[in-house]
Amino acid sequence: MATVKIKFRASSQPDKAGTLFYQITHNRLTRQIHTGYKLFSCEWNATDSRIVTPPGCDEGRNSYLSSLREVLATNVSRLSGIIARLEKADSPYHTDKVVELYNAPDGDGCFMSFAFDLISRMTQIGKSLTAAKYTTAINSFKRFRGECGVPIDNMDSGLMQEYEHWLKETGACKNTTSFYMRNLRAIYNRAVEKELTVQRFPFRHVYTGIDKTVKRALSAKTIKEIKNLDLSLDPRLDYARDLFMFSFYTRGMSFIDMAFLKKKDLQGGILGYRRKKTGQRLFIKWEKPMQGIIDKYDTGDSPYLLPIIKENGTDSRTQYKNGAHLVNDKLKKIGERLGLEIPLTSYVARHSWASIAKSKNIPVSTISEAMGHDSESTTRIYLASLDTSSVDKANSIVLSVL
Repeated sequence: MATVKIKFRASSQPDKAGTLFYQITHNRLTRQIHTGYKLFSCEWNATDSRIVTPPGCDEGRNSYLSSLREVLATNVSRLSGIIARLEKADSPYHTDKVVELYNAPDGDGCFMSFAFDLISRMTQIGKSLTAAKYTTAINSFKRFRGECGVPIDNMDSGLMQEYEHWLKETGACKNTTSFYMRNLRAIYNRAVEKELTVQRFPFRHVYTGIDKTVKRALSAKTIKEIKNLDLSLDPRLDYARDLFMFSFYTRGMSFIDMAFLKKKDLQGGILGYRRKKTGQRLFIKWEKPMQGIIDKYDTGDSPYLLPIIKENGTDSRTQYKNGAHLVNDKLKKIGERLGLEIPLTSYVARHSWASIAKSKNIPVSTISEAMGHDSESTTRIYLASLDTSSVDKANSIVLSVL
């Protein structure tokens, strides 16, 4: 069986750091993988092959060494996992194969590759609904990771907590986050069942429950009141109201999607965009009130349709976050002026569109498609607490007998 060791090569110059590398040995053949990390000779114990903290080490360097210990341990564990899978295959292999698999995170041993293979199998055996759920979840996780694959052995609690934080930053609600986590957990558990990795319980510290949706919808009458408010004396309130209405006009488009709309997305009377949250492509017929808002604001040479992201060369994500904070702050003031029982935010427009559509007997399937939900079940959860008038009426009838 192949062995893995961490080795240190000191620099020829005493005042410079040396290099760390992994050494893989199998059948008397040795290969090396550079870690990309450097150490000084005084920070390495050659006898025990481990990092040590020399006397007088400052706090910053100590933190670096501590983090490096964890990274090296994780990568050694990953290499050991690759070797264990090759041994289990019960066919000859060389050290070059271990190096190849380690350097190819999108290949064998990659969580996302395993997930897409599993989705393909689910589709082939007729479990299309399960395949669709897995696809939605893994596509979200892939957007989080970008081009960086994740070895199955590296799926741990820390990574899942980072992903949960990223979902929160992109505007995902608790139920959406839970949906992704539960499906990723199901995929991960399949990998454990196939003995591709050991169970590390990476989802134990993230939310996987079902959170009751708080009522955040307004009636059509209240939406009209917001639309008709005279805010000409306060341009910032007027601007916030316009973005709220634009969201409502566009079937409850989320603020992040509004912020990144490009002028080229509007062609032939159709606005087409891809949801940041799910990656789903949506198309909206361009209506007169939408154009009215666009005409109201001069975006000049900016490629963006709305004046949320304004400065080219400045971090667009920071501009989006600042814009969202500003708009929600002003919407809250509008809500207070109207005496609303719930805080007015940009997200209320989305809930309100869904609630009003439901009150007009529009089928759930149509509402689901309009809002870009991954399934009708998501929409039903979304709508569950938006309109309780029939339940309230039933309670009044019961109480009237007392």
